[in-house]
Amino acid sequence: MSPALRRVTAVAHRGDPYRVRENTVGSLRSALRRGADAVEIDVRLTRDGVPVLLHDETLKRLWERDRPLCALSAAEVRGLTDGLVPTLAEALEATDGSRVMLDLPGAPDPAAVRRIAGVVRECGARDRVYYCAGAPAMLAVRAADPAAEIALTWTTLAPPRPVLLAAVRPRWLNYRFSLVDRALADRVHAGGHLLSVWTPDTRRSMRRLLAHGVDSITTNRIDTLCALRRGLPAEPA
Repeated sequence: MSPALRRVTAVAHRGDPYRVRENTVGSLRSALRRGADAVEIDVRLTRDGVPVLLHDETLKRLWERDRPLCALSAAEVRGLTDGLVPTLAEALEATDGSRVMLDLPGAPDPAAVRRIAGVVRECGARDRVYYCAGAPAMLAVRAADPAAEIALTWTTLAPPRPVLLAAVRPRWLNYRFSLVDRALADRVHAGGHLLSVWTPDTRRSMRRLLAHGVDSITTNRIDTLCALRRGLPAEPA
């Protein structure tokens, strides 16, 4: 096995979404059973300030309920989804001992970030949770938890400005996989950061990224990445 394959961190994007509905406890557990080193989840707040797992602003795509999350209480979300949208606390309990990449979509305000970081702290999960999103959200995370591990999501080839990096203090720079080549990987590493990418789902793309020296791959096909890492054919979908 090559050093790159041994080193790369396999992160399951929203769990195992091609087998089990994304951002549910069942999906997270399925991904971990298939060998994921970490699971990536999306967290938003309900109307009454409870962090729950949902990528979209509404329940429409996944749950066929055209209701905005911000207008619903946690109890209403539970009722509309048969209890299948977990709270952040439930997700952390279900992934006990495993790494969790916590994505904050929708540009949450500092109060929301403080609430999310507070739940992570209350659950005793600070040592295994790391956060990813754009600069405003990550600045809010850094203010809420000075010791937080951060993966700063970056969507252009222009590098982050030094003043931003100094303020956020990310461990990782997190890029869309199509932007990454060897030159970018070398630049990220030369700056003292680890390089994470999202979301390649084919063996060909994963192999290319490994050849460029990425440190972490977030994918919807965790079985494919883990099989590649083991040197085996990908498991059937």
